[in-house]
Amino acid sequence: AVIDESRMRPIRPSIATQRTSDSSSSENNDMVTETKNNPPDGTEGIVESPVLQDTRITDMEERLRRKLQFFFMNPIEKWEAKRRFPYKFVVQVIKIVLVTLQLCLFAHSRYTHVNYTWDNTVTFSHLFLRGWDITMEVNNYPPETGPLSVYVMDEFFRTIDYAAAGYKNLPQAIGPYSYPTEDNTMAPMSLCLYRYKDGTIFGFNESYVFNPEIDTLCVNLYQNVTVNGSQAYLHEKDIHINFSALVKAELRFAIKTVNFKAAGPITAPDCYRFDILIFFNNQDHDGQMTLRLEAEPTRLVCHGDVELSNSQIDDALRSLLNYLVIIICLVSFGLCTRAIFRAQLLRFTTCDFFKQAYGKELSSEGKWEFVNMWYIMIVFNDVLLIIGSALKEEIERKHFIADDWNVCSLLLGVGNSLVWFGVLRYLGFFKTSTSSY
Repeated sequence: AVIDESRMRPIRPSIATQRTSDSSSSENNDMVTETKNNPPDGTEGIVESPVLQDTRITDMEERLRRKLQFFFMNPIEKWEAKRRFPYKFVVQVIKIVLVTLQLCLFAHSRYTHVNYTWDNTVTFSHLFLRGWDITMEVNNYPPETGPLSVYVMDEFFRTIDYAAAGYKNLPQAIGPYSYPTEDNTMAPMSLCLYRYKDGTIFGFNESYVFNPEIDTLCVNLYQNVTVNGSQAYLHEKDIHINFSALVKAELRFAIKTVNFKAAGPITAPDCYRFDILIFFNNQDHDGQMTLRLEAEPTRLVCHGDVELSNSQIDDALRSLLNYLVIIICLVSFGLCTRAIFRAQLLRFTTCDFFKQAYGKELSSEGKWEFVNMWYIMIVFNDVLLIIGSALKEEIERKHFIADDWNVCSLLLGVGNSLVWFGVLRYLGFFKTSTSSY
């Protein structure tokens, strides 16, 4: 029998000697097609084998799988897996100690400030508010008495006269009160009248003349207003009050004082200026003009003859605590921001892998898995605590207004609550890790 040698050629030719040619026979073309599926060894015209492509994708998938597995571990599992030191956890523990201590000190100062302000407001009400009664010092529900009000014109002027007389006799008060002037003489009081431009009522024939535009008139009441009374004083200045058109009236004056109670072993007395407002409310025009006294405190820089040297210790310790809180919050902010940024880089890598390996996009639910709301919460409370600590430092340096107390309380309170929520999350990790054994 004659053996055809052409049938003894190998089915898969060597990649090293395989070439493509336009003049090859159909058999050679079949061999070229088969050669394209073989691994390349540097020969020109060779196409990579899908076996190596699959191997490379498998290696990439395995590396990405390990990264994702480590990424979704909690801090306790990361410590058990790679003995990675939990820096963020330690920072949060230090932060919660400092912030809680800071908040306790601020709450004590805030309580002292609010209590002192309220006590002085009660004192000013007795001194300057005609008709004020001791039963009005405590807010009861239901109230024991109705609102403090005036009902006749003469009572309106007598209320102003009572406040002016009390302000004139301020040196007779038990409290250490002074006038806001440099020579401690009585400063003029300011009376502002808010009136409709035209508001005349003719009730007998059910008619009126009305212009809703509000006009404001302010006049200074000097010390001699107590001689003939405020009504005569205003008439001398050709000021006549039409109570049908009067919307409200405000009587303003200021008082300075020093609080010795704040002085302790390492704290100095505090100096305040109270801006007092007596508010006459006639907006309802129902025959009842209600009265209200408000005292807005502003802390001033004291210039005492005897300086407490130890007070500098208290100021230094409080400032040191504020700066430590700001520094630890900046460190926490940097660590959590870096973790959020790395999570997004891993998300981009995962999305690219899904496009290359599976030819589809990562689902929206999968993308949201890379957003750590816990880190975002920590970043948010770090911002609150940094701003609140800076504001607290300004308050303790006595560069503040009264509203800063409320803003600082809100920032520190919310920030401290979020810090505790974050640490409680770590306690949940410990419980989960213990139960897994």
